[in-house]
Amino acid sequence: QVQLVESGGGSVQARESLRLSCVFSGYTGGVNYIGWFRQAPGKEREGVAAIHRGSGITSYADSVKGRFTISQDNAKNTVYLQLGFLKPEDSAMYYCAASLLPSPSVALISGRYKYWGQGTQVTVSS
Repeated sequence: QVQLVESGGGSVQARESLRLSCVFSGYTGGVNYIGWFRQAPGKEREGVAAIHRGSGITSYADSVKGRFTISQDNAKNTVYLQLGFLKPEDSAMYYCAASLLPSPSVALISGRYKYWGQGTQVTVSS
């Protein structure tokens, strides 16, 4: 079992930035990917970014590429999501998730992840 706890959300103005953190614990030996997902009211859960723990290979949704950056500190069992130049459409509950996945090609598919945090809210106003 793996536990994940997100933090860092808040309410900001458009074009501002936030950094989200995801701390994971428990048995993580079988986890090779950590992903960030978001869900706004009335919308499907969307893969935002993911990182492979061993290689550092990253994946991004087209909608955030160039604005968001995922990174990790494996010694601290922590993954970060830097959200830059935020837009109102970025407003959502942001979740981190962990799983064992075969390749980056599925790293942004929410249904492939086994372990989920409780989420942290990001609200961007214009």
